[in-house]
Amino acid sequence: MFIDQAEIEVRAGKGGDGAATFRREKYVPRGGPSGGDGGRGGSIILEADPTLTTLMDYHYQRRYQAEDGGCGRSKDRYGKDAQDLVLKVPVGTVVYDAGTGVLLGDLSRPGQRLVVAKGGAGGRGNIRFANAVHQAPRFAEKGEPGEARTLRLELKLLADVGLLGFPNVGKSTLIAAISAARPKIADYPFTTLVPNLGVVSIQPHQSFVVADLPGLIEGAHEGAGLGLGFLRHAERTRLLVHVLDASGLTGRHPLEDFRVLNRELELYGGRLAGIPQIVALNKMDIARDADLVLQVESDLRAQGYPVYRISAATREGLQPLLYAMWERLQATAVPTTQEDDEVIRIVAAQTPDTRHWEAVNAGPGEWVVTGAGLERLVTRTDLNNEYAVRRLQHILDRIGVNRKLKEMGACHGDTVRIGQAEFEYVDEDTLAEGFRRRK
Repeated sequence: MFIDQAEIEVRAGKGGDGAATFRREKYVPRGGPSGGDGGRGGSIILEADPTLTTLMDYHYQRRYQAEDGGCGRSKDRYGKDAQDLVLKVPVGTVVYDAGTGVLLGDLSRPGQRLVVAKGGAGGRGNIRFANAVHQAPRFAEKGEPGEARTLRLELKLLADVGLLGFPNVGKSTLIAAISAARPKIADYPFTTLVPNLGVVSIQPHQSFVVADLPGLIEGAHEGAGLGLGFLRHAERTRLLVHVLDASGLTGRHPLEDFRVLNRELELYGGRLAGIPQIVALNKMDIARDADLVLQVESDLRAQGYPVYRISAATREGLQPLLYAMWERLQATAVPTTQEDDEVIRIVAAQTPDTRHWEAVNAGPGEWVVTGAGLERLVTRTDLNNEYAVRRLQHILDRIGVNRKLKEMGACHGDTVRIGQAEFEYVDEDTLAEGFRRRK
């Protein structure tokens, strides 16, 4: 089964939690904090594999989860980094973020990799927080969650030449005649349901790849026929061979077919309309109207298109066409992709800074504090550890969050949300006043 689109969910592994332990052993002169850091969570990586030709595997399995990092341990032992999860995809796979539509990477070369979800960093153990002032920290950080994304995968076949034409003009017969490809051939519309690839050899060490692009009719750019599903495969090509039926048996005029399909390329957008074209007038062995062939040939040459008369069934005229295709390819540059590195890494923002945050009133008695750095800090804080919570409160005081909330009118006992966590706002002045009254 040929599957050229898939949508999958990926979630990288969580970083391991740091350890908050102390070393107290006889004959060990340097005791104190001994909790190691947690290990890094596994990332999810897509890798272009030339042995694959379809995205079928991702049609059936849609969710992928990498391993979590190991937790830190006592005696300065660090947690183990998790293995990355490598998912193989065909060469020519384009990866988008399904939620935003942003292009993440284009895997156009064998072995090329794309890091689509980065594993979470491991939490720091309490040995990281020991200093001359705070010699016995009783807290450690939690590991960061791994990145999670929904991806849209699109396969665009890597072919040098694309065969363009209406159904039954002889594209499948042509690719079978010039290569070892053996597509299904029959005399009814949409015989070809999937693109066919064939390698054409001109001479030793001189070859190119041809793709038969099926299902193109008027309205293909809007989904008519099978064209919308396969026009994307033509975007990779450097040359299009526009196959026209010159037999006169279809009731359609070849020039009108030529105009209609080129209009579809323009409406589809991208670089399709600008790809060079060679015209092949096929079925010359059964052509009934010599004047029609001459008219079509003259009109297209006047527009600047090279025109070749061929019969794919009898192989008449194929050699001149193949040499013309080869010469045109040598004069046409290989289209560059957005990325050309062996490993593509999604550009991420710099490490979030806790100094950049905002506080807003979300309703009576409710406040929301937002900021990537602050939310990351809360995520990594063990809220079940009173010493870790004290450290968090100290940081909130230091960067002015509590002061700002008070200036905005927050009252003692209000709810403050930072990320997924909720806190009770504590007004020190209110507590002090209550303490004086009790005395």
